[in-house]
Amino acid sequence: MSSLDVAGTRAGVPAVRAAYFVSDSTGVTAETLGNALLANFPGISFVRHTIPFVDTTAGALAVVQDIDRAADAGRAPLVFTTVKQAAIRSALASARADTIDLLAGHLTELETALGTTASEQLGQYHGVGDMERYFERMRAVEYAIEHDDGQSSRALDQADVVIIAPSRCGKTPTTMYLALQYGLRVANYPLTDDDFPAEGLPRPIAKYAGRCFGLTTTPLRLSQVRHERRPSSRYSSLEQCTIELRRAEDLYRRNRVPFLNSSTKSVEEMSAVIMQTMKLRA
Repeated sequence: MSSLDVAGTRAGVPAVRAAYFVSDSTGVTAETLGNALLANFPGISFVRHTIPFVDTTAGALAVVQDIDRAADAGRAPLVFTTVKQAAIRSALASARADTIDLLAGHLTELETALGTTASEQLGQYHGVGDMERYFERMRAVEYAIEHDDGQSSRALDQADVVIIAPSRCGKTPTTMYLALQYGLRVANYPLTDDDFPAEGLPRPIAKYAGRCFGLTTTPLRLSQVRHERRPSSRYSSLEQCTIELRRAEDLYRRNRVPFLNSSTKSVEEMSAVIMQTMKLRA
């Protein structure tokens, strides 16, 4: 046996594997599903490569060469594919890698259930598809940009949800994800020193309490994030972060605003909780 044990690690050294996400479209689906599977192996480090728009056999063979070079340098790479055309799948399967086809088995099962054959047209999932749905997402993104960080109070009555939190708790990325992924109109409002002390919500959003959702985090995490932006400032001090978070959580409770702690959650997780709590539909 080599110095690598069966788990692919040297004594005290985490395993490292190359992981390729190969798609005939944007690669988003391959990344999402592949990363969801890889997340179940936290003891292994992955060097990730996303290769989109592999829509010809020649292109697939070029990718195989890249994968084989990675295999020469270490353990066999992992290859996650979402490719429809059989010829391209066959070419990719020739790579010296462990290949996980994320579509093939499920498409076959679905074809059987529906009694029809799946289309091999490329990019249907992440294509424009339904034009009205596409334009609605774009309008939602424009709305999110206009209403980011309390910049505008115009048309707040059209917001599906108003995210409120102290600075750097994750308002903007969550807002943009909900807009782009689900077409929801989301505003966000920063809680600052000017909003305290007060019993009710800040005046610009007070009328929309039923649409508000709060974010919080841990003082240490907030201090670390703020330190990257303004090091050694009152803004990033642990004391200031503790005060702001305590005030924000008190405000949420007094006004019955649902909230969650963003310190250990991804944008996707936070968005799912917000949609479920606020009963929002994409």
